[in-house]
Parts: sequence; C-alpha cells; structure tokens
Amino acid sequence: MPGTAIEPLDLVGFQIPYHFRCPISLELMRDPVTLSTGQTYDRSSIDSWVATGNTTCPVSRAPLTDFTFIPNHTLRRLIQDWCVANQAFGIQRIPTPKQPADPTMVRTLLGQASSDSNPFQSRLSALRRLKGLARDSEKNRCVISAHNAREMLMDILFSDTGSGSSELNVEALAVLVMFQLCESECESIASDPNRVIYLSHMLFHSSIEVRVNSASLIEIVLSGTRSSELRAQISNVDEIFEGVTDMLRNLNSYPRALKTGIRSLFALCLVKQTRHKAVQAGTPEAMIDRLADLDKCEAERALATIELLCRIPSGCSAFASHALSVPLLVKTILKISERATEYAAGALMAVCSGSEECQREAVNAGVLTQLLLLVQSDCTERAKRKAQMLLKLLRDSWPEDSIGNSDVPF
Repeated sequence: MPGTAIEPLDLVGFQIPYHFRCPISLELMRDPVTLSTGQTYDRSSIDSWVATGNTTCPVSRAPLTDFTFIPNHTLRRLIQDWCVANQAFGIQRIPTPKQPADPTMVRTLLGQASSDSNPFQSRLSALRRLKGLARDSEKNRCVISAHNAREMLMDILFSDTGSGSSELNVEALAVLVMFQLCESECESIASDPNRVIYLSHMLFHSSIEVRVNSASLIEIVLSGTRSSELRAQISNVDEIFEGVTDMLRNLNSYPRALKTGIRSLFALCLVKQTRHKAVQAGTPEAMIDRLADLDKCEAERALATIELLCRIPSGCSAFASHALSVPLLVKTILKISERATEYAAGALMAVCSGSEECQREAVNAGVLTQLLLLVQSDCTERAKRKAQMLLKLLRDSWPEDSIGNSDVPF
C-alpha cells in the first residue's frame, strides 16, 4: 500500500475503508471533491491529473465537459470522524482544507476594489481580501488573474501618484507582485516615466514591505520587457539603484528584502550603459558584504552581478578596494555551483588584471589550489578556460615550487 502513513496500520491488520481512499493515489483523501461524472477524488490528485492534459474521468473514462470540482463535505466529515475514532491506532485528524477562491466572489471583490464610487474603506477591504486569497494558493492566483485583475491592480497602484502613496496604492502593489505580468503590461509601466519614478520613490517608503514590493515589481518589469531602450530608461533613474542597494545594506535581517534586492540588481545591471550608476550607489560594497548570507540561487545571481560590474573600470576599482572581495571570490570557487564558480573566476580575472596587489591577495588566499582543482574537474569548458587564463595571469605571483610542480597547460 503506498504512503508511509498507511503502512503501519496494515502491520496490525488495520485497513482504511476503501471509499475513503482516492482512486488515483490510493491514499486517505484529505480534500475530497466530486466531478461532473459523479466520481470523487482527492483534490490534489485530480488537479495533477487535469494539469497534465487529461480530459477524462480517471475511473469512468468519461469525457470531462465540466472541470468544476465540487467539495464533498459529507465524505470529508465522515473521514474526519473516522480519523478521530481511530486516534489510538496513530491516525491523525486531517486539517480542514482551504477551499479555492470562488470566481463569483473574486469578481465581486475586484469590482468593489476598482470602483471609484465605493467608499475608501470598502475598496481597501476588498484589496486586502484579494491579497489573502492570492497568498493562499497558486490556484487562487489563477482564478484572480483570469478576471483581468492585473490591469485593474495597475490602475489602482498608479492612480493619483502625485499625492504620494495611499493605502490603496500600497495594497494594490502587494497583490500585483504576486502575479507574473505579460510583456504588454510590463511595457505599459516601463514606457511611462511617471510610473517608473513613482516606483523609485516607493523604494524609500517607511514600510519595509512596500520597499520590497516596489523592488520586486521593478524586477518583474525589467525581466518582462524586451525593449533595451525601455530597460535603459528604468535603470537610468538614479534613485532605483540607490533604493535597492540600500535594501541590501540595511535590511539584510529581512530575508525577502535580501532575495528581492539581489534579483532586482541583477536585472538592473544587465543594462550595460547604466552599470556605472550601480557603482556610484555602492552596489559592489553591498554585494560583497552580503555574499556570505545568500542561499545557492541568490549567490549565483549575486556573483553574476559582480562579474557584470567588473566589466567596467569603476566596478573593478570598487571591488579591488574592498578588503573582502578577493578572499570571498576565491573561497566561492567550487563551493556553490558550476555557474557560481564560473562567475567568481570571471570576476577574479577582471579584478586581478588591473591590480598586482589583488593578484598577491588571491595567491595568499589559496587561489592556486582552487584553480588547479577547477581545471581538473568536470566543470564547463568556459569555466576551465577562465581558470587557465587566471592561472597564467597569476603565474608571476606564485611561489617558485608551485610553478615547478604544476602540470597545467598555459
């Protein structure tokens, strides 16, 4: 019988009632729903079945003309009662599942929030209820998004921006960042200087959540806009680099701020012509100071951003002047991932190319051993090529016995 929670029951001859099991997973149903064919399944199982492209009922094989799943409250109560009655056998009571958002209720909330004629508190309450629904599940977000919600939320967010940010603007932003915007929606924000400037001002809001949400929306827009001209317009706003960099510098105890800040700075630094603004805002120093606090995914993004900034002279100088840059980059090699190793080697190559002092620091930090291991590893060819170039660059700084004992081709 599948499922580790069921196996101990079989050992003592205890059986779960057949009609309490999902026909798909054969496990105890936690959220039974009934299809138009009359068959009942656990919601997660039938959701997965439909999500993979199936259009028939798993048991009856009848075509599913209606994909509405009706909660089977009677069966769920029976299962709950059975769980309670058999607690002595190790059965735990299943939690009451949260029901997916009702489309009719979502439409009502959206209409309530978007109507200028509605009282302020009524609109605010509707937005907060939508935020709660969106946070609950991906399914809820799909239901909300299907009702043209993103456009409505953008209208509220950017309404009356000249008078500052009201609670309506703030709540609309909090809901909007939970959705992926399409290209036209991203461009409608990127092409409007007033909207971009408004988001840059929100980066300095008194609320940490508002600051993070603003940075998140900036990253979403940059990533979803193909036009290099529009991306450059966004990254050309001085306050954006200053605001996002300040998040890294001062909000590192707020995990979402750290993650969002790294993602936003990476998207901003992909724009070549404005990288100098990142340097002026102190991004290199903030990146190095926070590198050790990042998880694998964000560390990769941070190192990619560092390498991008090392492609301009002011960026190289900024990293070279930070006492921890070279030691941390050396330490990163072979420690996080192949991509991280490649980015770290590229950044070291750039920094060491213009500074003999950095070359000596790298050697003292043990880069020789790291690079020799890298060249002999199964990493990417590009990473090996960077390692070989860096070994050649640093050769004059090596101890003589190291050079003689190495068999690395240059």
